[in-house]
Amino acid sequence: MDLRRRAGIYLHVPFCRRKCPYCSFASVVPRPGQVGRYLRALHAQLRALAALPQVRELTFATVFFGGGTPSLLDPADLAGLLADCRSHFAFAADEPEVSVEVNPGTIDAAGLERLRRAGCNRLSIGVQSFDDPALAVLGRIHSAGQARATVRAARTAGFENLSLDLMYGLPGQGAAGWRATLEQALALGPDHLSLYELTPETGTPLAADLDAGRLCLPSEEEVLAMMAVNEALVAASPLSRYEISNYAAAGRECRHNLNYWNNGCYLGLGPGATAFYGGVRRTAAADPDEYCRRLEEGRSAWQVEERLDREAAFRETVVLGLRLTAGVDEAALRERFGLDPAAYYGPLLEHLVAQGLLAREDGRLRLTPAGLPLANRVMAELV
Repeated sequence: MDLRRRAGIYLHVPFCRRKCPYCSFASVVPRPGQVGRYLRALHAQLRALAALPQVRELTFATVFFGGGTPSLLDPADLAGLLADCRSHFAFAADEPEVSVEVNPGTIDAAGLERLRRAGCNRLSIGVQSFDDPALAVLGRIHSAGQARATVRAARTAGFENLSLDLMYGLPGQGAAGWRATLEQALALGPDHLSLYELTPETGTPLAADLDAGRLCLPSEEEVLAMMAVNEALVAASPLSRYEISNYAAAGRECRHNLNYWNNGCYLGLGPGATAFYGGVRRTAAADPDEYCRRLEEGRSAWQVEERLDREAAFRETVVLGLRLTAGVDEAALRERFGLDPAAYYGPLLEHLVAQGLLAREDGRLRLTPAGLPLANRVMAELV
C-alpha cells in the first residue's frame, strides 16, 4: 500500500470568538487586521510547499479545515483556500473529502450554502453538549437550540456527511445527563459522531478551577458508566464504532483521520500545524504572529523538525493503528518496516494478549473490548 497516494491536507485556523477554558490548542481571539495577515501567510506557505519535490510526489485525497474555529472566516476565504489547494496540489481521481469544522453561533445558513457550493462536502459541528448549563461551564458561546439549528441548516444546504463532536465527563455531569445529550444527538441523524472524554490540560483555566476546588470532575466509576451509555445507545443506531472515540455510518468514516491513524503522509498548514512527508515530521511556529513573520521574511514556517528512525516509526504506526477497532495489519507492518510485531515486542505482546487487552486474529493486532477503555495504558507499553 502506497500511503503517498492518499495523503491529506490540514489547514489550521487559529482564531476563536472566545477562548474556551478547557482548550490548549493554538488559538487566539483575533486582533484587527490579524486574519488578513494570516490568510496571506497561509497562501504563501501553501505555494511554497507545493513547489517541493517531496510534496509534488504526493497525491491528496482529503482536505480538513480545523481550528480554532474555521467558521469564523468568511466562507469566501475558505473557498479561496480550497481553490488554491486544488490548483497547486495533485488530487486523486475520485472526489476528495473536504471537511470543515464549524461551531454553532459562528455561521448562518447562507454561509453553509456557500461552503457547500465551494466544494466542502463534510461538516464537523462542535456541539459538545445539548445541555445549556454544561455549555456554560465549558465556556461555549452557543446554546443547545443553536446547535440543533446549525444541524438543520447544514442539511438544508445539502451536506450529506455531518459529524457531531460531543464531550462527556464534564464537571457536574452524571450518566443520566450524558445519556440525554447523546440521545438528542442521535435523534438528529448524524452520519458520524466523535465522543471525547474531557481531559484537563495543564495551564488552562479549567485545570486551575479543578485544582482550586471550584469545579469537580465525575468519578472514574461515573465516567465508565458514561462509556457504557455510549456503547448501548450507539449500538442501537445506524452508527458503528471504528476508532476509540469515533462512530460512523457505513462509508462515512473520516477519511482524513483514517490517514493519520494509518500513519500516512500529510501536510499541515498554519500556526502550530504538523506535517509528515519524506520521513520527517515538521511543526510550524504556534504563535500566529511568529508564523506570519517567518513567511513574510521568506523563511520556513517550520520551528521543529524530527526524523524518526525505522523502529520509532514502526512503534508509532502500531500505536496509532491500535486506535482503530480493526487494529493493524501485521503483514502490512512487515512489508512497510521489515519488522514483525510478535518478534519485535516478544513477551510484552504475549502478556497483553494473555491479559485479554490485545487480540491477534486473522493477521491483525487489535484492542479487545476490554482493552479499549484501557487504550492509553496499552499504548504506553507499546510505544
